[in-house]
Amino acid sequence: MKISTIVKAGLSFAALSAFAGTAMAAEPGAPMDLTPLGKGLGAGLAAGLAVMGGAPGIGRIGGSAVEAIARQPEAAQQIGSNMILTAALVEGATLFAVVVGLLAIFLI
Repeated sequence: MKISTIVKAGLSFAALSAFAGTAMAAEPGAPMDLTPLGKGLGAGLAAGLAVMGGAPGIGRIGGSAVEAIARQPEAAQQIGSNMILTAALVEGATLFAVVVGLLAIFLI
């Protein structure tokens, strides 16, 4: 299955579930409030973009560390420690962006 198909299905499900909850709560003829839909899509996009940005960064960190260890095996311990520290910092920034997206749902 292609990634684009999965993304389209996920976005469709998110939009339908946001509209369904709003439509069921509204009285007939009342204008529909699209705020929950916007909050949900915005937070989902924020979290998705954050993860999509962090994953290649961590991949490059790991790949570069393996190449460095292959060139200089005696420095493997120091390179490995620096790799783990750097990957943790990138992962922390990614997690922070996901939390900001979740806060956008609940606080706005």
